[in-house]
Amino acid sequence: MIQVAPQMRILLAVDPVDFRKGIDGLAGVCRNILQSDPFSGHVFIFRNKKATAIKVLMYDGQGFWLCQKRLSKGRFNVWPTNGRLHLRQLAVYEVQMLIWNGTPGKIAPLWKPIEPGQKK
Repeated sequence: MIQVAPQMRILLAVDPVDFRKGIDGLAGVCRNILQSDPFSGHVFIFRNKKATAIKVLMYDGQGFWLCQKRLSKGRFNVWPTNGRLHLRQLAVYEVQMLIWNGTPGKIAPLWKPIEPGQKK
């Protein structure tokens, strides 16, 4: 079972990828296109060209997890972008919204870190 904690770094591939790729192919995308280490323990999220499915790739120290969600009807309405970059970092609550086909960034997190010098 994968547990996604708020401290985890979640990286979203802005550009669609070929979903015929498996673990090795997506790890290659992480290395070559996203310029990230697939063995880092970060969570990588990809979507297909039709925006009907997403894949999540994660290394847990023993091996890779590859999860897929395919919508039975419709498409993912919103996919975050990051200008000209191929990668965007998301918070856990944004990923939850994305997976449930919501709009990441439309809701605020339930908690906010207190910055130094700020009153509690």
